[in-house]
Amino acid sequence: MRSIASILTHPGSSHKDEFLACCILLALHPVPIFRREPSPEDLSAADCCVVDVGHQHDPERHNFDHHQLPKDHPPTCSLSLVLQHLGLYEDALQFCEWLKPAEWFDCRGPLSTAKWLDVSPGVLNKLMSPVDITLLKRFASASRLDPGQPLWEVMKMVGEDLLEYLKELRNRLTFIGEHASIWTLNLASGPAKFLFLPRTDPLPEDSSMGVDRYVEMKGWSQELVGTVTPDRRSGGYGLSRYRDNNRLDFTQIAEHPVVHFAHARGFVAKTSSTDIGQLKELLVLSGVKVD
Repeated sequence: MRSIASILTHPGSSHKDEFLACCILLALHPVPIFRREPSPEDLSAADCCVVDVGHQHDPERHNFDHHQLPKDHPPTCSLSLVLQHLGLYEDALQFCEWLKPAEWFDCRGPLSTAKWLDVSPGVLNKLMSPVDITLLKRFASASRLDPGQPLWEVMKMVGEDLLEYLKELRNRLTFIGEHASIWTLNLASGPAKFLFLPRTDPLPEDSSMGVDRYVEMKGWSQELVGTVTPDRRSGGYGLSRYRDNNRLDFTQIAEHPVVHFAHARGFVAKTSSTDIGQLKELLVLSGVKVD
C-alpha cells in the first residue's frame, strides 16, 4: 500500500466494519482519521484513504466503499475490501471466524444474519460486548482522531494485533507443516492417530499455537485422537486429547516416573521424556476402551 496522509470515513453512527478497517490502516499508516462526507478531491487524492463512504471501490486511489455493490452481491464490507487490497482476506476468512458474520451483519442486517447463523435474533444481542459498544460509541462521537488520543492509540493497537495474528499464524502453519508428523498407535479400542510436533531450537513461544487449525486444514479432525507438542516449562512434551477425545485418559499415567503432571480430568499430561519410543508408550498406556 502506497503512503497515505489521512484516513476518512463517514460521520454519524459507526459500525464494526469501518472501525476495524481503520484500525488495520492505522497499523500501517499512523495518520489522522477524519469522520465526514468525502469531497470529490478526497476521492481523487491517492494519499487520502476513504473508507465505507463515497460509493467508490478504487484501491489504486485508496477508496474502499461497498455500498454501491448490487444487493445480491456476496456480503462484502469495507473491512473485506481493505483486507483484499492487502492480500490478507483469504487468511482472515480462514483464521478469523468473526469476519464472515461481521460481513453479513453489515450488509444484511441482524435478522438475516441470525437466520444465516441458524440462531434466534436474540442470541446476537446476548453476544454483544460492552467493549464493542463503548469503542463504537466513542468513535461515532469523534469528528477527528489524532495520534496520542486514547481511542486512536487503542485502534492502532487493535490493527497491529490483528495483522500480527494473521502473519504469525500463517508462519506457524508453515512451520507445523515442515516439522509435524502423524503417528498411528494401537490403543485399547484399536488404531488411533496422533499429531507429533518435535522440539526445535529455537522453540516457538507458544508451541501448540496453530495445531488445531493445521489439523482442520489437512482434514484430519475426524480421525485424530491426540497431540504431542513441546512443553516449554519442562523441556519435555505435553500430551493432549484432541477435542477431548474420550479414547484417552491421562490419569492412567499419573504415577509414571517420567510424568510430572496429569490433570484430574484426564485430558492433558506433561512429561519430561523426549524419547520417541517412551512418548508412544505413554500414549498407549493412556488409551481406554470405548463402546
